[in-house]
Amino acid sequence: MTSVEGVVAGRRGGGAVRVGRSLAGRLAARTGGGAVRVFLVLVALFWLMPSVGLLLSSLRSPQQIAESGWWEVFTKPAEITFDNYSQLLSNGKVMGSLLTTAEITVPATVLVVVIGSLAGYAFAWMDFPGRDGWFMVVVGLLVVPVQVALIPVAKLFGAVGLFETTAGVVLFHTAFGLPFAVFLLRNFFAEIPRELLEAARLDGAGELRLFTRVVMPLGGPAIASLGIFQFLWVWNDMLVALIFADSGSPPITVALQQEVRQFGNNIDVLAPGAFVSMVVPLIVFFAFQRQFVSGVMAGAVK
Repeated sequence: MTSVEGVVAGRRGGGAVRVGRSLAGRLAARTGGGAVRVFLVLVALFWLMPSVGLLLSSLRSPQQIAESGWWEVFTKPAEITFDNYSQLLSNGKVMGSLLTTAEITVPATVLVVVIGSLAGYAFAWMDFPGRDGWFMVVVGLLVVPVQVALIPVAKLFGAVGLFETTAGVVLFHTAFGLPFAVFLLRNFFAEIPRELLEAARLDGAGELRLFTRVVMPLGGPAIASLGIFQFLWVWNDMLVALIFADSGSPPITVALQQEVRQFGNNIDVLAPGAFVSMVVPLIVFFAFQRQFVSGVMAGAVK
């Protein structure tokens, strides 16, 4: 391990942990009151109530859903049944839409994180002609709404054969996710001490090694936060998927919308399908919540 890598490990380990614990300790001390804890618990329960209601509705028959609310399960637990999920598993269109959603979300997230990291590093620490001007262009793209580009991009995709394809949806999400990614990561990378980078260059590190061995480890929390945001945005998207995705193999959001349009009372498929569509982003968020909190804490410390 080089001296720079040792410093990076120390910053990621002891120093970062001490700062994070110190800030976390101060926050805990300020919010340690019983009334604050009760308030936070109530907020958490209120936030989870729609998810719990959807889960319990998906475990009831269509007749029971039409006759009473989901809270009746607490007084009549015998109403719980998994027949709706059996019908969902036998619905090839809805289950296939989950695979299509994954085929769109994973590449769009990976591309945004990789390209955004490289561009963020370039704008933060590399000198090239017009760097500041190009960065202002990227910042300006943040204010461009998705709706403005729908028709022009649809014509472009139609001309090049990408309309109603998974690749077209991935490219659209990647293009509109990159401005925020570059802006976020450039600002985060710019806060890395210059001494670390200069020491790495003195050790003989090139730009690629500098990026992978110094910048990426220190920028891990920000990159994880970006990945979570991008994943949630693409997974829950309906507008772009409705226009650009293959109508024969749509993502889950469009597939559920088509079920509503074709079968207005098809609640036995809609309820479990909606819950499965919602629970995947929740799993991703809770699985990476530590990295997400680290990114928020690091931004607060900076």
